[in-house]
Amino acid sequence: MSASTSTSAAIQRQHDRGLFGFAVFLLSESMVFLSLFMAYLALRLTSEHWLPAGVSGLELTKPAINTAVLLASSGVIVLAERSLKHHHLRRFRLFLLLTFGMGSYFLWGQAQEWQRLNFGITTGLFGATFYLLTGFHGLHVLTGLILQSIMGIRSYRPGNYRGGHWGVSATALFWHFVDGIWVVLFSLLYLWQP
Repeated sequence: MSASTSTSAAIQRQHDRGLFGFAVFLLSESMVFLSLFMAYLALRLTSEHWLPAGVSGLELTKPAINTAVLLASSGVIVLAERSLKHHHLRRFRLFLLLTFGMGSYFLWGQAQEWQRLNFGITTGLFGATFYLLTGFHGLHVLTGLILQSIMGIRSYRPGNYRGGHWGVSATALFWHFVDGIWVVLFSLLYLWQP
C-alpha cells in the first residue's frame, strides 16, 4: 500500500467518523424538535381557545415566500458541496455565499414577521408555542449561517480543502435538517390554522 493510498484511507475514515458523530448530534436535535412538535399538538388539540383574542390566523404570503427561499437554499448548498468535490473552489465559495444570503433573508423575514404580529410570547398558549418554535428554529438557522461562514473562511486557507472536508458535508447536512424542520413547522403553524 502506497503512502498516498494510506493517507487517503485515513482521511476517509476521519470523514466517516466525523459525519457519523454529526448525524448522531442531528438525531438528538430531531428528538428535541419532535418533543416540541408533540407538545404543540397536545396543547393545540386540548385548548378550547387556541388563538389569542383578535387574531384570526397568520398571514401566509410572506412566510410562504420565506419558506421557498429557505428550501431553495438547500439546493444551492448541494451545488456548493458538489463544486468542492470537483475542486472548483471559486464556485464553492459563490454557492456557499448564495446559501448564506438566502438563509439570512429567511431570518430577516422571520424578524419582520415578528414585528408585524399583533400577539406576543405571553399572549396565551398559541403565542408561547409560536415564538418558542420559530425562535428555536431561528437559532438553528443562525447556527447554520455561522457554520457556513466558518467553511467559507476556511476555504481561503491554502490547501485546506484539497482532500475534501467533512465539515462542509456536515454543514450541508445541518442545513438540510434546518430546512426539513421548517417544512414541519410551516405546516403546523401556517397551513393548519383554525
